[in-house]
Amino acid sequence: MSGADKSEDLQRAELLLALRKRGLRERQVMRAMEQVPRERFVEPAFRPIAWQDLALPIDCGQTISQPTVVALMTEALELGPSHSVLEVGTGSGYQTAILASIAGHVVTLERFRTLADSAARRLASLGIANVEVLVADGRDGAPQSAPFDRILLTAAVEEVPPALFEQLAMGGILVAPVGPPEGTQFLMRYRRGLQGLETRELGLVRFVPMLPGVAVVL
Repeated sequence: MSGADKSEDLQRAELLLALRKRGLRERQVMRAMEQVPRERFVEPAFRPIAWQDLALPIDCGQTISQPTVVALMTEALELGPSHSVLEVGTGSGYQTAILASIAGHVVTLERFRTLADSAARRLASLGIANVEVLVADGRDGAPQSAPFDRILLTAAVEEVPPALFEQLAMGGILVAPVGPPEGTQFLMRYRRGLQGLETRELGLVRFVPMLPGVAVVL
């Protein structure tokens, strides 16, 4: 039986099992992964396989990350309901919805207005009201709303832009794919402490590169 022939409930159950096999067990993250309807964040042609553990293409040459990576990044943030979160790279809004299911408030930045507008509509249609979607250059962060308890980059950078570390609250966590734009990156977690940044590698990932500026056409 192909993935497209399996029922959505079966695909969802298999995905949750895959997450547990990867060691992802944090209760709030698992609940968000189960409850946020991923099929609402993919293109219609891919809805039959929306719950498979696959990265899928979206508009503007971007992708929606595979669910195991979304869960890994979310768990690495150690999110709680009191946290304010900055997400750099809204994309389809799927990761945004996962974050908003756990955190108190999410500011998400997207350089493509097409993606930002469609993500905002999706989130609103699902009744997710604790998200602010902004069209902006993600490298600059959102200084008007800083500091943030948690910051998540959903596109690869060769090094984290200094402005983002400056907007991270003391004790805060930043998670980002760091490495060459074409190829494999390390998923890195940084915790800001009194002695500086505590750094930890979480594994290899592959993300599209973070692009500079705000898109003029799209």
